[in-house]
Amino acid sequence: MSDEGMPQQLQIELPDDLAGGNYADFASVWHTPNVFVLDFIAVKQPPTPSEGPNGEPMLVVPGRVVSRIRIPPEQVFEVAKALANQLESWEQETGRKEPSKPLFGFGAPGPIIDPKEGENDDD
Repeated sequence: MSDEGMPQQLQIELPDDLAGGNYADFASVWHTPNVFVLDFIAVKQPPTPSEGPNGEPMLVVPGRVVSRIRIPPEQVFEVAKALANQLESWEQETGRKEPSKPLFGFGAPGPIIDPKEGENDDD
């Protein structure tokens, strides 16, 4: 007997130590051929003025990755749909809309840290 087409019921446990979650100010999303990575980042202190590599003025935003989530490419579509659905519900409930500019002036397309750090593409 094949399991294809058979209804599924997920039994998901939320460990007590993860129930509170982690706060993140923004996320960086990047990928390798085998995995998509979402790095959730919390800002450690206010931005400070600095200089870029060519002497141009810039703000440095010190942050720390508070959670790294690795998902298979096939699951990214479901995550994107779920986020879009939740965002639409949130907009209807709160009346709030997308901000005119990102919180820190950039969308953090990633990677903002070394993508090889702690990675193994064979998973």
